[in-house]
Amino acid sequence: MTPTIPRIILSLDNLYVASSRSRSETIRTAPAPGLNLPEDIQGYHTLVPLEPIVGERRKFGNWYSAVYRATNSADGVAYALRRIENFRLMQQAAFSSIEAWARIRHPSIVSVHEAFTSRAFGDSSLVVVYDYHPNSQTLFEAHIKSKAPQFQNGRLQAQHSRIGERTLWSYIVQIANAIKAVHDAGMAVRIIDATKILVTSENRVRISSCGVIDVLTYESRADIAMLQQEDLVMFGKLVFALCCNNLAAMNNFPKAVENLSRHYSADVKAVALFLVSKPAPNKTIGHLFEMIGSRLLTEMNEVQNAVDRLEGELMSELENGRLVRLLCKFGFINERPEFAREPRWSETGDRYIIKLFRDFVFHQVDELGNPVVNLSHVLTCLNKLDAGSDERIMLVARDEQSCLVVSYKDVKACIDAAFIDLARR
Repeated sequence: MTPTIPRIILSLDNLYVASSRSRSETIRTAPAPGLNLPEDIQGYHTLVPLEPIVGERRKFGNWYSAVYRATNSADGVAYALRRIENFRLMQQAAFSSIEAWARIRHPSIVSVHEAFTSRAFGDSSLVVVYDYHPNSQTLFEAHIKSKAPQFQNGRLQAQHSRIGERTLWSYIVQIANAIKAVHDAGMAVRIIDATKILVTSENRVRISSCGVIDVLTYESRADIAMLQQEDLVMFGKLVFALCCNNLAAMNNFPKAVENLSRHYSADVKAVALFLVSKPAPNKTIGHLFEMIGSRLLTEMNEVQNAVDRLEGELMSELENGRLVRLLCKFGFINERPEFAREPRWSETGDRYIIKLFRDFVFHQVDELGNPVVNLSHVLTCLNKLDAGSDERIMLVARDEQSCLVVSYKDVKACIDAAFIDLARR
């Protein structure tokens, strides 16, 4: 017995194709094998490690930590879960900081969604849920981590990836903008580190792991003004680390300043020294923006240029989407085998005009009878059809015994009527 196939009708006028984010990692439909990960944790399933968890374990301050990608059962969206191992929550009020972070939406901060504790991993773990940015890497991995040597000119040479000053300024502006948003909200970032800031696309950085420190150190809360000053110092140490390609650059401060001065401008040096200087009344993130005002204009110009490029790409994709919808309608309507013996459908009325138009667009031949493959002709015809142009064309039957003179507007009306008729059957 032939199984019954459910019939699904889609309105092509409202058809949207959602392209999934490109991922280099393997997409799994079950937990990663051999790692004894839970199948489900507070509604999140299909956990896949985003950091190596075999061998040297990563630390987050004084705690061991791991990051996973997981899918939410409620909305089907992938999220990043940072797990802090062996953490015992003493007060539920510690999650109030997570609620505050969840209200912050900023382009240079990885958004926080929720936090909870769980014993699904076999211990008492703290789990904080963030937006997932596939194919991202940390600033440490992108610019500081040693690269494998490669052969150049017949010799094995070490690879140096010193960050360019233009890129460095872009990072400084983005991170400073994120810090200002947090400070204006009466909070402190507390985790400005090359291993916790993600490069999510070309020259786009986002501060990740926000809110974790607030929960872990809830019992020993410090003055917010002091924490904001510490943010600036951490920011300055990050600038030195990027300029010197060394996380421990500040351990030898004179050498770090010399190295920075040798490869970067005086403006970069001034910003870095200001950030690592002692607390003072004028040492605020707002004063930093006064120091880098001209750089903000350059960054704004780059952002606007990027938006223009993206809008151009989007317009191209919108054009492609219109043509795809038309081609799908052609595929649904033309020469359906189940209607081959039905006189009202096959070669009469609207369907016949559509068939002749399909031949006019795709099946033209030259004077020798060879197929004409002209993409410009196809795109021109489909665009005129989608616009419903009043321009008239002559459609000739395959036996050349009859012809019809119709407008693109007439053909469009025939296609819409035939598709509606098909969808209602």
